[in-house]
Amino acid sequence: MALFGFLSADIAIDLGTANTLIYIKGKGIILNEPSIVAFDETTKKIIAVGHEAKQMHEKTHKGIKTIRPMGDGVIADFEIAEGMLRAFIKKVHSSIFPSSRVVICVPSGITEVEKRAVRDSAEHAGAKEVYLLAEPMAAAIGVGLDVSSPVGNMIIDIGGGTTEIAVISLSGIANGASIRVAGDELNIAIVEYFRKNYNILIGERTAEEIKCQVGSVMPLKEEVIIEVKGRDLVSGLPKMTEVSSIEIREALSDPVNQMIRAIKVALENTQPELASDILDRGIMLSGGGALIKGLDERIRLETNLPVHVAEDPLTAVVRGAGRVLEDLQKYSKVLIRSKKY
Repeated sequence: MALFGFLSADIAIDLGTANTLIYIKGKGIILNEPSIVAFDETTKKIIAVGHEAKQMHEKTHKGIKTIRPMGDGVIADFEIAEGMLRAFIKKVHSSIFPSSRVVICVPSGITEVEKRAVRDSAEHAGAKEVYLLAEPMAAAIGVGLDVSSPVGNMIIDIGGGTTEIAVISLSGIANGASIRVAGDELNIAIVEYFRKNYNILIGERTAEEIKCQVGSVMPLKEEVIIEVKGRDLVSGLPKMTEVSSIEIREALSDPVNQMIRAIKVALENTQPELASDILDRGIMLSGGGALIKGLDERIRLETNLPVHVAEDPLTAVVRGAGRVLEDLQKYSKVLIRSKKY
């Protein structure tokens, strides 16, 4: 089973819980699709991946199952994850030669066992050299921060499975945290809110749409009311109800508060000289979570620090990984070192 058996060029991969992005050296980002796979439950044959599989998600019959093989930023189902990557790579490259170098982005809090699993999967697939890069470091490089200078830069990358908080200086993470509260937890919070307050069960896709459309963490200039469809938990029948953006903000409050607490703890544990740099330079937000309405303002109020949202925050991590891939010698110090077994 070759993960990278279709590719002859060097590649960088942001293997995210929600989305997978692939960067080819010299070409840039050539793929950005949901990390979802649809497969036949009997034969385990993959039927669809990415956008096509997302359309099937939570709408399949008993013979077909959809799964997200990534959980909390790491591989939860290796066999399906390998199949998904093969399918993605086949979409963008037809060569049958293995790649020589692969840069893979991983959460900063990844364990040695998880590092080994990611590295072994790539090497068994034919990659000659495998490099691991911490997601917050990749995001910082991707948004244009000078990570090699003796200056404190704070970045918060909010993905689907993890929120990565890091203070970066001299090509290393001086202080930070990786918490498993991010986009997926926000979706779950919305599902639970409807179950508890309306006795309505909604799907993950619906929750994500609600989050993207009206989700906020600060009062909006104009609060809105939307229609939500689901299944009544009492009668079992389809049901539609109306909710306001104020209620959705209430639903999101708990996971958002957990993120804020983690940011404050990271700041409290930051060295004074680096903290003074952050006071001058502010905090940079990246990842899909950075697009939640009012999140930058909320962090600004809670920390009294300048907060900036990165340009195109969704691709910051893979853009950073791509820059590292383009000049591995220059960025050698930012790569994750792992134990050899």
